[in-house]
Amino acid sequence: MGGAVVDDGPPGVKAPDGGWGWAVLAGCFVITGFSYAFPKAVSVFFKELIHEFDVGYSDTAWISSILLAMLYGTGPLCSVLVNKFGCRPVMMVGGLFASLGMILASFATSIMHIYLCGGVITGLGLALNFQPSLIMLNRYFSEKRPLANGLAAAGSPVALCCLSPLGQILQYQYGWRGGFLILGGMLLNCCACGALMRPLLPPNKPQVLEEKKPQPKKKLLDFSVFKDRGFVIYTVAASVMVLGLFVPPVFVVNYAKGLGNEDTKSALLLTILGFVDMFARPASGLIAGTKWMRPRSIYLFSFSMLFNGCTDLYMHVFLLAGCEVTLSAIIIFLGNFFCIKRQQSAPEANMEMCAAEREGLHRGENVENGDAVVNPTGEGSSEGREDGQRSSE
Repeated sequence: MGGAVVDDGPPGVKAPDGGWGWAVLAGCFVITGFSYAFPKAVSVFFKELIHEFDVGYSDTAWISSILLAMLYGTGPLCSVLVNKFGCRPVMMVGGLFASLGMILASFATSIMHIYLCGGVITGLGLALNFQPSLIMLNRYFSEKRPLANGLAAAGSPVALCCLSPLGQILQYQYGWRGGFLILGGMLLNCCACGALMRPLLPPNKPQVLEEKKPQPKKKLLDFSVFKDRGFVIYTVAASVMVLGLFVPPVFVVNYAKGLGNEDTKSALLLTILGFVDMFARPASGLIAGTKWMRPRSIYLFSFSMLFNGCTDLYMHVFLLAGCEVTLSAIIIFLGNFFCIKRQQSAPEANMEMCAAEREGLHRGENVENGDAVVNPTGEGSSEGREDGQRSSE
């Protein structure tokens, strides 16, 4: 996760919450689908790769692991490129990388070749698309941001429902090499999605004033966000979460095959998972966007992770993955409850203390001026009345 992407959008530009933002949302929908679903959908080719290169299942599982590692581990590189060149060029180049990686992997002669091409190159291309697309989505949506994020996230289950059976069909019809080649061609759609990311233009200002105004030096990497407690807690929890979040979808197909189920029936598990997720993500966006839930969305998130982690407890590898996701839910819940709430209550306590001090000073001034001091019973004290009489005399 590394450094954070600095969202240095044009100042004074209000998020339109619609308009061209819906085109940006469509592009994010497709890119999110490829980014999240691709590492899971590739798992349908593992059985053929095991026979082709005479390797174990754990060796082929490294393909999905490398894809996910590149997707989440190249944050600093994406930060530098986005801040230097902008979102649209980075995403279009990323689409080319993603496609090129799968096309080269179709000519692989060893599993290491697939690691490099299908894992590193394709994973880097997906990362260069995924992170900038989220930046553009947040620039175009403010009030409707939870709904927009929910709709964009629905691209993952939709793509999973399509890519999993499609990969099975491609494997039967063209083999794993032909399947990789066709999937590489499909990833070129990321370039078209990147072209939709039109930057928001700042309002027109006099050119003379703009030239006289000193321009701040742009930071390629900004680590000041680590001063925010909420960001640190979320980063730690998310880092633990991703260790186990994608393990069940990657392993569940071959686990079902190992139990003696048919290949088509086993691949149907991912389709069912994607179908349920297809409606759950937009519904979560609608719930999180309500007035009552939006300030408490962090608790909804922690509950969802806890529920997700508990449902993953059956096989040993799934047990480990479920414990990691459950631990991340506990971290983010306790961190928010004990750290963030105390941080928010501290300014309120300071304000009350300052108000009490001002009230005390005000009473002292009243006594010096001979005014009556009101005691808790609401009656003026005798000393205050006597002082007031003497001062009036």
